[in-house]
Amino acid sequence: MFIARVTGSVVSTQKVDSMTGHKLLVVEPYRLESKERKSLVTTGRTFIAVDTLGAGEDDFVLIAQGSSARLTPETKQLPIDAVIIGIVDNVHIDKHNTYCRTES
Repeated sequence: MFIARVTGSVVSTQKVDSMTGHKLLVVEPYRLESKERKSLVTTGRTFIAVDTLGAGEDDFVLIAQGSSARLTPETKQLPIDAVIIGIVDNVHIDKHNTYCRTES
């Protein structure tokens, strides 16, 4: 699993039948800033993830990737590689509140 920020969405009108009705979001993985370890910083990469929870733009989310993405009841029959499995409320590192959803 990793933390990512939702940066956009993808609309695809032509796709395999099993993907019809599934929202696709562009997510950008984040990591802990290494020097002071007090903030999350982008990795500079992007992925497309299936949204099963109703995440929105700028939300920080938990992503499962690879075969793990197909282990939820909602995704077990989908040809996917990444799925949003949680919306992040808080991140605490070394007793420091690194991220709080209500403050952003």
